[in-house]
Amino acid sequence: MIRGKLRVIALGGLSEIGKNMVAMEYENDMIVIDAGLMFPQEEMLGIDLVIPDITYLLENRKKIRGIVITHGHEDHIGALPYVLPQLNVPVYSTRLTRGLIQVKLKERKLSKEADLREVATGDEFTLGKFKIEFFPVCHSIPDAAGLIIHTPVGIVVHSGDFKLDYTPVSGKPTDLSRLAQLGAQGVLLLLSDSTYAELPGYTISEKVVGETLDHIIADAPGRVIVTTFSSLISRIQQVIDAAVKYQRRVFIVGRSMSNTVRMAMELGYLRVPDDVMGRIEEVRGMPPNKVVLITTGSQGEPTSALVRMANRDHRQVHIQRGDTIILSATPIPGNEAVVNRTVDKLFKQGAQVVYSKLAQVHVHGHGSQEELKLLLNLVKPRYFMPFHGEYRHLSLHGKLAQSVGVPKENIFVLEDGDILEVSPQSAKVSGKVSVGNVYVDGLNVGDIDDVVLRNRRMLSKDGIVVAIIAINRQTGKIVGRPDIVTRGFVDTRKFKDMIEESRDLLAKTLDHTSAGNAEWSFINNKVRDALDKFYYERTKRRPMILPFMIKV
Repeated sequence: MIRGKLRVIALGGLSEIGKNMVAMEYENDMIVIDAGLMFPQEEMLGIDLVIPDITYLLENRKKIRGIVITHGHEDHIGALPYVLPQLNVPVYSTRLTRGLIQVKLKERKLSKEADLREVATGDEFTLGKFKIEFFPVCHSIPDAAGLIIHTPVGIVVHSGDFKLDYTPVSGKPTDLSRLAQLGAQGVLLLLSDSTYAELPGYTISEKVVGETLDHIIADAPGRVIVTTFSSLISRIQQVIDAAVKYQRRVFIVGRSMSNTVRMAMELGYLRVPDDVMGRIEEVRGMPPNKVVLITTGSQGEPTSALVRMANRDHRQVHIQRGDTIILSATPIPGNEAVVNRTVDKLFKQGAQVVYSKLAQVHVHGHGSQEELKLLLNLVKPRYFMPFHGEYRHLSLHGKLAQSVGVPKENIFVLEDGDILEVSPQSAKVSGKVSVGNVYVDGLNVGDIDDVVLRNRRMLSKDGIVVAIIAINRQTGKIVGRPDIVTRGFVDTRKFKDMIEESRDLLAKTLDHTSAGNAEWSFINNKVRDALDKFYYERTKRRPMILPFMIKV
């Protein structure tokens, strides 16, 4: 009889879109599935990226046998450059995914140290007590895989990100026959993608996008600029195919897009006829109706090529009247406002902008309700854990599972950090591990915490007031009236009287305190309290108040 229990712990990817990471643990062996990042939300001021907190992995690093990656999107590989230097374990992935990981690591000068191992779909490999097989799934990137994990307590199926597209542009369709085989064998636990659990029906085939791009490029009077994710290899192939058909040359704009395209061509995932690709310097001499540019910026990222073009700030490409710009991606939740601003700026410069509300220029890579139900019916799991989605997606996916016959008590809608313990006879949530967000801010990783973000929010909302207090070194008494400097709080010309009044108030408050003998922390608090109360009464705003003492 099996005594041990399998522990499944999501360190990211539950109740959020992004930073996917799941740990599976049996006795002294652990595997980690995916290591993704999340793009910052609007209130995360100044933050570049968000990655999972790997404290639990660092505490158990001796158990970790490897990291297994399902596919090459940022929300599954983006944290590797930050995680690998701390864990130093082998990474297993399919060929294209390995290439995309190498591009990422090279950007941070880490590629020489990483142990990246290539696995083909259908192959099995063993990590401690786990025997793992990759099976092909259809997603919006070639070489995407789901995982079949043989554990001492039973078979676990991890769907990866998937949809059921019977006419994929590149890559193989999802291997339904292998899943049906497993369902007949008996699957203990299924972890399945919940991103589009809200959408009824089926997800449209990628082929539809190819037809739309073909029509737009055929009818475009001038240059065509297509923006998408750099990892959306199948979409890039569709653009190249349409450009070849209408005798246009293709130019790649932006470092990450260029690196990815080069790597995909070298590995044979992009088929490009000779003399179709051009160097960006050649664009100027070309007739506009013979040019297609492919670039990044579909999410309104401030440093991306498209946003620089929209801001008239790109060195090589300037928007011209008559350009057709195709946004071939859906804004990530929370990014809509930024993307809309970019689109407005492009329209103002005379471009024709085509996005998903106007034409079928993008389809997502995730299964809708009928596809999710089909997967559940084929796999027939005893226990079910929806993952990859916000809480409403997970909850709705749980209800779908119930509708196809999975008992309610066998469905686990969890949050990051929950420990799901599974044995052949039972499954339960047995506790919680420490999880959270680690913020990447420029070169700083993890140095920014919630306190810093709260301060940034305060500064952006109500501004800052600096109170400069001069104190006589010998007597400890105040010299003159304190000075007040404000930024982002009020217009000092209009509120001149209020600022003067606050200086008097401060002088009066400090006169009652023997500033030279009192502790600076005491004076600090007195100044903050007095000004905070005064400014709130007058303006109903709470600026950040920084007292500053000078001894003279």
